[in-house]
Amino acid sequence: MTTELLTLGAPGPHTDRTVVGENLSLPLFRTLSGVLAGHPYLKVVVDRTENTWHLLDTAVHPFHVNYVATRILGMELTALDETLDAFNASVYADPERRFLLGVLSLHTDEDVESRERPFLVLETTEADTMHGALLEDFYTFVRSRVDGRLPLLLKPANHGQEHELTAISGVRVPRILSHELFGNRTRTPLNPGEATGRLRYFATSEEYEAVAAGLGWSDIVAMACLPDDVPRVAGFVNTAPITPLSHTNVLASGWGIPNAIVRDLPQLVEQDDLNGAWVRYRVRDDEITLAPLANAPALQAPTWHQQRIRMEPPLLEDVPALSLHRLRRADRDRYGTKAANLGELHHVLDSRTADLTAFYARPRPPRTDLYGHLAARLGTTDATAAELRSAAAAFAARTVAAPDGVALPFALQHRFLISSPALQQGIGKLKMALELDAVEVLDSLCLHLQHVVRHAPMPDEVTRQITQAFPAPLAAGSRLVVRSSSNAEDLPGFSAAGVYDSVTTVRGADELLAAVRQVWASLLSPRSVRLRHQVGISLDDTYMGVIIQQYVPADLGGVLVTCNPTRREDFRNVYLNCSPGSPETVVDGTTLPQQYLYNTVEGGGRTVALGSSGADLPAVTRGRLADLALTGRLLQSHFSESDTDSPLDIEWLMTDQGDFRLVQIRPYAL
Repeated sequence: MTTELLTLGAPGPHTDRTVVGENLSLPLFRTLSGVLAGHPYLKVVVDRTENTWHLLDTAVHPFHVNYVATRILGMELTALDETLDAFNASVYADPERRFLLGVLSLHTDEDVESRERPFLVLETTEADTMHGALLEDFYTFVRSRVDGRLPLLLKPANHGQEHELTAISGVRVPRILSHELFGNRTRTPLNPGEATGRLRYFATSEEYEAVAAGLGWSDIVAMACLPDDVPRVAGFVNTAPITPLSHTNVLASGWGIPNAIVRDLPQLVEQDDLNGAWVRYRVRDDEITLAPLANAPALQAPTWHQQRIRMEPPLLEDVPALSLHRLRRADRDRYGTKAANLGELHHVLDSRTADLTAFYARPRPPRTDLYGHLAARLGTTDATAAELRSAAAAFAARTVAAPDGVALPFALQHRFLISSPALQQGIGKLKMALELDAVEVLDSLCLHLQHVVRHAPMPDEVTRQITQAFPAPLAAGSRLVVRSSSNAEDLPGFSAAGVYDSVTTVRGADELLAAVRQVWASLLSPRSVRLRHQVGISLDDTYMGVIIQQYVPADLGGVLVTCNPTRREDFRNVYLNCSPGSPETVVDGTTLPQQYLYNTVEGGGRTVALGSSGADLPAVTRGRLADLALTGRLLQSHFSESDTDSPLDIEWLMTDQGDFRLVQIRPYAL
């Protein structure tokens, strides 16, 4: 075998060290590799026609396709850009392709004597459709050219490759799945960012609760699993696995603070005496650091002290309780954002007139649009723009449904509040405390007001309208779900995830009235009042609508966001979490969910984590989840309003009949 060293003259001082035809040793790997997600990696191109391979210098060649086109085939970049999708298909989808493209990454585990042992993992890109024979050829070619002392495992990049490998012996092609490789990672980024603050590590929830009231904006809170009611602080550190779609990470994203899983933090705290120390905390896609500072820095108040959320004033005139399907987005000022968004969802699915293709119409240089990819996902070829819009609307309508239910307007809460002198007096005192920033009395005032809301007499007309909102199920004793729908939630920049109450086990008129009171009272909880006050939302402008729904049993439930929350530049993937039963178990951290990424451009999906279940979903169910992910992406075109790249946060469930229902749709803060 001949060895050729290519010196391609990269711009700047760095010399291209790309190698062709040379066997790979660990020193050579380290010379050429870059770092991604904390692991050294190296891009490889196998040329089947020439029976050789190219080991790319990652500092010079970040894209396989550019290298193949310009360095091997002699194309100009402009010519590649003009035919990029066709060229990608030739290297990623053609079953008779000339080139096999992949990545080698370096990892370590421990042998039986607890000594570190390096090993290599080979994988393709997520959109690659290699069939089983090609995967075996790829592995065999690379295995024969890698130092035999280095174990080499093939990692299927998507569910399709996993299926192809089931027919191939694990002896011939040793493999590792994504969740096996990364499920026990010591450090995992959740929300990128940087903060300087005082590290507060809590080994138990009791330790946290003892000082929680004193935590402030300069603290970085670290514990196994942060509670949903954690105050606004400088950063989060989780010492146990958690999903990027938990309530606390949604809060971290909305607040713009760093958040990561650092499983070895207890050892670091003990080793470096970090508890209570001032640190600089940085979370990046490929790096998580906690650097101690020699002295306490001079900190300025955070920018969110100046952040202000703009809201339209609530409309409090008497309007009736309405079925969700009669609401539209413009009704948020009477019935709350959650109810209005669900009403808008009914309209979109029923009318099929909304343009759900706008995300794919946006230029993704060098592509002028992604219409061709959308047509492939929908199974529509040579469609006009109008035909594609029709196909997208039909696909969404047959994949998901909006929930039935009734929305109670702000007017009912307003009439209840003004009927009670005790409530009026208490609200007046709370406003005064907020104006004077009298934090020492805030909690007691809020708790007193919540007690009064739960027990003050309710006007007969208000009682009648609530109990008649769902007369048939109440008479039959059906189980109801009562959910918040404030005008101060599900907003861009203020999601209020986990801040307001929902009650899911309601039966009969008495329990319904108590549940409505509880939801109303959650608007006055100490935490919700503080969070709104911090972003300038006035108590006068905040009202609570209520959604009443009949309980629907679910075999599977979860959350999806129409982005990859740990890689913000990734416009392809939708991140989806699920667990048996209610989606609440995903967002509140009760269970660690199964986690998936679905590519809504080139197609395909992959399992990120198995969660508490320890098992993957059946292939048929994963295929249905791919349809759900694509529907979320289509709905983003409509619900993101001014910027079609703004992602959505969608709670969903799969009924025992196998149907998908979306129970909440709101902006996902980035």
